[in-house]
Amino acid sequence: MQAPSVGGVMLPRGNGQSVRLSRGASLTDFAEKINANPASLVAVMMNLGEMVTATQSVSDETLQLLAGEMNYVVEIVSPEEEDRELLESFDIEFGEDEGGEEFLVARPPVVTVMGHVDHGKTRLLDTIRKTNVVAGEAGGITQHIGAYQVTTSVNDEERRITFIDTPGHEAFTAMRARGAKSTDIAILVVAANDGVMPQTIEALNHAKAADVPIVVAVNKIDVEGADPTKVRGQLTEFGLVAEEYGGDTMFVDISAKQGLNIDQLLEAVVLTADASLDLRANPEQDAQGIAIESHLDRGRGAVATVLVQRGTLRVGDTMVVGDAYGRVRAMLDDKGENVEEAGPSTPVLVLGLTNVPGAGDNFLVVDEDRTARQIAEKRAARERNANFARRGVRFSLENLDEALKAGLVQELNLIIKGDASGSVEALESSLLQLDVGDEVDIRVLHRGVGAVTESDINLATGSDAIVIGFNVRAAGRAQQMAEREGVDVRYYSVIYQAIEEIEAALKGMLKPEYEEVELGTAEIREVFKSSKLGNIAGVLVRSGEVKRNTKARLIRDGKVIAENLNISGLRRFKDDVTEIREGFEGGINLGNFNDIKVDDVIATYEMREKPRS
Repeated sequence: MQAPSVGGVMLPRGNGQSVRLSRGASLTDFAEKINANPASLVAVMMNLGEMVTATQSVSDETLQLLAGEMNYVVEIVSPEEEDRELLESFDIEFGEDEGGEEFLVARPPVVTVMGHVDHGKTRLLDTIRKTNVVAGEAGGITQHIGAYQVTTSVNDEERRITFIDTPGHEAFTAMRARGAKSTDIAILVVAANDGVMPQTIEALNHAKAADVPIVVAVNKIDVEGADPTKVRGQLTEFGLVAEEYGGDTMFVDISAKQGLNIDQLLEAVVLTADASLDLRANPEQDAQGIAIESHLDRGRGAVATVLVQRGTLRVGDTMVVGDAYGRVRAMLDDKGENVEEAGPSTPVLVLGLTNVPGAGDNFLVVDEDRTARQIAEKRAARERNANFARRGVRFSLENLDEALKAGLVQELNLIIKGDASGSVEALESSLLQLDVGDEVDIRVLHRGVGAVTESDINLATGSDAIVIGFNVRAAGRAQQMAEREGVDVRYYSVIYQAIEEIEAALKGMLKPEYEEVELGTAEIREVFKSSKLGNIAGVLVRSGEVKRNTKARLIRDGKVIAENLNISGLRRFKDDVTEIREGFEGGINLGNFNDIKVDDVIATYEMREKPRS
């Protein structure tokens, strides 16, 4: 029934009926649900003091305000439910094995290693797969998620175990929680000399929330002060009772550094899986699973590490992962070797996607490229609408305290770019969990993988956002554009530094600090080998000037390969020089660092004291 409403605008009146809308819906979407004219809803919003166009994505709060004025109840559909409805429209069931019991076969257990920072998780994984992950991590902290498979012998039978390599600090809560969701068994690593720590309890709670069996690895038994019995006693308080104490949790005393009892730990995982779980899947259906990690590779494009949970993934299959899709061009196993197919519980690196999916996105194989494209495009449009619905106020970290006191700021808008989607998601989750009181909300307007681009700066300009680059730098003219537009761009290589600085700014505690000032950039055109000096970079200075004895970093395809390098030698033809200016060629020696390639960029900088404004 038509009835007059706010400002005399004619529109339907509800009787408390529920209207289902997705995140970021527009007034036009609402109008279609209630059979109204979108223009009348625009007029109602104007009377309510909100200037909104008919096709503009609006926030959940705005939709609630409008619905309340018209006596409707808006139900915002959750992303998970929305995605399930989307797949149902294509007659796709996700998360279920097809067929009956006769189609199910045994699969390897999927294991996540959890625990307190510095208790030896990475060292344990390192020992298990006989590679050195630690050396490549900033600050010795695991920054990304990976996955790989190992074999062990149990009762003279060869058994496989799949490991998901999740980072282990509270900053990575989101990644660890997501790892638990795709996990069958959790290994809880506790150092015998430290005992149970806060993050040990946090990891334990994640495993319990995911309802997965736990095997406890008591590490560092070779260290002075180690007391494995104390660890068993402490964990009893949290419901983990060792088998020798009459409980059902297997404890294994190990030394990841010395390689002690690693086989016994793997055997405990297999025995726990056999005793507690029915690990079976149908390998004959279309593959489904989860993306563990993804990044943009310069030579291969978008690549994603996926864990097949059911079905068999084959080269040539058409798959959709989140809002990315494509035909599988090639698959690599954890050793970097090509494989033609991957069955349940097998992790593989997939090539052929249109763009970088998000870590934790579900993947599924579909019959046609067109179906995959339609699903991916609808998911992307849904996410884009949700992002457009977020609005903010402009400022930087330096003037945040003053803006808060003046009441000018209600939201801190952030744009996060990183070298891998897992790290980006972890950083976003950690920042959103900061306890900053009622004065300001933190909103992440955009997150992505790859270098900071001009489009990122454009978005920051329009929404007064701060750009955070994690292990990536600005590409092309993005840095100059940021300086011109006054956009605050901050770079970090360890996530905790970003968290601490944002938190300090929000609490008005930013101290005077040293500011990094870029001096110049040089593009490597040739690499010359010298028996005395190692590799020498033949360069063309692209901007500014390169000076001897200044700090430098090496950038490859927008990603920071090495930090804190030193320009130890500088030559023009045969002469040693102290500087090379823009437009000139020369040779640069980076001391003991020799991992340089053609097209790499050497960015030089110096630190200058900078008082907070």
